[in-house]
This record gives sequence, C-alpha cells and structure tokens, in this order.
Amino acid sequence: MTDSGPVLSWLVIRQDDNGNRYRVGRYATKDEAQKIADSLDDRGHKQLYWVERIGSPAL
Repeated sequence: MTDSGPVLSWLVIRQDDNGNRYRVGRYATKDEAQKIADSLDDRGHKQLYWVERIGSPAL
C-alpha cells in the first residue's frame, strides 16, 4: 500500500475471438487476479483469460 492507496500490480487480461486484448481489472495479489480469471474462464465463453504482472512482458 502507498500513501495514495493499495498497489494493484496484477492484471486480468481477456483476448477475444479476433485477437483483441482488453484489461478486465487490476488486483493487489496474483491469487486474487487468478481467482477472477478462473471464474470468468469457467463461464464457458470462447475468450481467453490470463493474469499478468504490470511491467512484465506478455508471453
């Protein structure tokens, strides 16, 4: 946490069928972000969800 609030350094990213990528949300911990990504993935949509740390290159 900083003076301005919590540090949200983990992203959940969604990629649609056309390859477009969107930021779903920012989270304080990797576990929190992964739970969100897993719950979205469990809905059975064709989109791909993953967790990424801010400042880390996407694979």
